[in-house]
Amino acid sequence: MEEKLKLYLVTDSEILNGRDFYKCIEDALKGGVTTLQLREKNANGKEFLEKAYKLRALTKKYDALFIINDRVDIAMLCDADGVHVGQSDIPLEEVRILVGKDKIIGISAHNIEEATAAKNGGADYIGVGAMFNTTTKNDATIVTVDQLKEIDENLDIPKVLIGGINLDNIDTFKGINIDGYAIVSAILKCDDIYNECLKWTKSLQKQIQEVNYDKCNHNIR
Repeated sequence: MEEKLKLYLVTDSEILNGRDFYKCIEDALKGGVTTLQLREKNANGKEFLEKAYKLRALTKKYDALFIINDRVDIAMLCDADGVHVGQSDIPLEEVRILVGKDKIIGISAHNIEEATAAKNGGADYIGVGAMFNTTTKNDATIVTVDQLKEIDENLDIPKVLIGGINLDNIDTFKGINIDGYAIVSAILKCDDIYNECLKWTKSLQKQIQEVNYDKCNHNIR
């Protein structure tokens, strides 16, 4: 699963400014998105379910994980790979009862206490952030690099960073064990989503190679 978390796109149709939603998402999947989360805060239930069914088909086509934000019922209806919940949503233990042991559950965490509770509760990964100020969530709690390091040093659980992340600031997290980046506007606002995702794929591959090189040198020493 960790490999699939590498380039994690979160949907927001409002950022697309009227562009074709499904074409934009398919361009992103073609460009290398490995996990897609459907998060449409202003969609009604019917619209959300329609998008879920269509995106489920697209993610299968491109062999990407499909995660539903908050809506456990819709995740089950469309047979998504999993669901992502926040601290104020249905408790993790209750979500597990609903989705069963084979579905992925991600949970948002802003500090070591929330991250520890997520791991102990059986979360499959945590979404840590917001790492920077973000326009997609005005009330986001900012997580410092020191808080992220504390989580990394004390907990063995896959971590995806979210919140204001772009290609110009991912070097901030050099040396920290990160499994992926959850991106919204840095991809969806681009006119050429496909090629922007190719840039992300190339950059993340380079980052992985550098981490492996550092680990190799450390082991030699």
